[in-house]
Amino acid sequence: ASSELPQSSGKGMSDTQARSSGMQMSVTSAMLPRIAILGAGVFVRTQYIPRLRELSDGVVIKTIWSRTEESARAAAELACDFSPNVDCKWGEAGLDDISQDDSIHGVLIVLAGQVQVDISLRMLRAGKHVIQEKPAAESTRVAETALSDYRSFLTNSPHKPIWAVAENYRFEPAFMESRKLMEKIGDMMNIQVIVEGSMNSSNPYFSSSWRRNFNAGFVLDMGVHFIAGLRIVAGYEIKTVSAVSCHVDTSLPPPDNICAHFRLENGCPGVFVMTVSSPSPKIYWRFVGSKGALQVERGNVNGQHGYSVLFYSADGNCQSSFFPFSGVTEELKAFFHDISKAIDKGGACYEAEPRSSFVEGARDVAVLEAMLESSKKEGAPVNVKIFKPISDGLKA
Repeated sequence: ASSELPQSSGKGMSDTQARSSGMQMSVTSAMLPRIAILGAGVFVRTQYIPRLRELSDGVVIKTIWSRTEESARAAAELACDFSPNVDCKWGEAGLDDISQDDSIHGVLIVLAGQVQVDISLRMLRAGKHVIQEKPAAESTRVAETALSDYRSFLTNSPHKPIWAVAENYRFEPAFMESRKLMEKIGDMMNIQVIVEGSMNSSNPYFSSSWRRNFNAGFVLDMGVHFIAGLRIVAGYEIKTVSAVSCHVDTSLPPPDNICAHFRLENGCPGVFVMTVSSPSPKIYWRFVGSKGALQVERGNVNGQHGYSVLFYSADGNCQSSFFPFSGVTEELKAFFHDISKAIDKGGACYEAEPRSSFVEGARDVAVLEAMLESSKKEGAPVNVKIFKPISDGLKA
């Protein structure tokens, strides 16, 4: 199928240049980053495509790929109102076509967690900017190997592609506001993260085969979100953990409950309690300090889902704000902005938004992996693996 845009370096072009096969394109369209979506599952259909519709003035969907022709075409049908000329690709041949298509600048990878890293590296080697869905990897070992490969071709290749991980919590306005409010709580005294999830048969991801066969099941797949929220607000890394886990709900893969004590690098202690499926779901982060307390709680206000941010001052007053969910939109917007800036630099290394870097995603995985390792050792303390910034491993 033909695309609505000619192949180009992605830089702006004149009206005369913006012609392909007799078709004249607008200068504005020619400047936009062109992307492919790999995956056509529930999250693509219910989250990515609606968000891309909102952002369609700033990006062009050129291709949607899936393992089967049927699912690729079904997803493309949902996007046809704002991207009528989107191509459909499927199977191994479709992946080859996308990797070899120089007109595609970036790839959104929304696939099973077990294959995302390999597909991401394949697209990065082809010079594509990549944002892959969380988790960053199924283990720190896989993440380390992937980062080593990535640093190697950043050093040796003319392409300097961006590798981002979509966890969205670091882009939620509620967590950005909470990070600012942390300055008001004084010296940090303790942190509580309570996650009582709702992963039951009514959840669209409950029967997801890859999640059920994934390392640590839903604890890792869901848990990275809550660790990301904790880390972005606290502003310090988690240094050590001690945890126990158990398996109660046999309809879920083990473990489905984990209780951990952690200590930040600044010495502040905290607890992380996660239940994958609870009859009364509740999710909140609470940061207690010498001058006040900050709480971020997930909920619903006037029919809108989002987060309430509450700051309790020492005099007993409470400052409250509500922020509707918008992390997925903000994260994609940042990625497309980074692609545009990288294109402008003509292949030179561009410093992308750090909140979505692969390293940040790997650090979230490392915390949960340490908790699971501690649990296997009956709660013995475990140090969290350290992941250094991408730039630290690049050769001069």
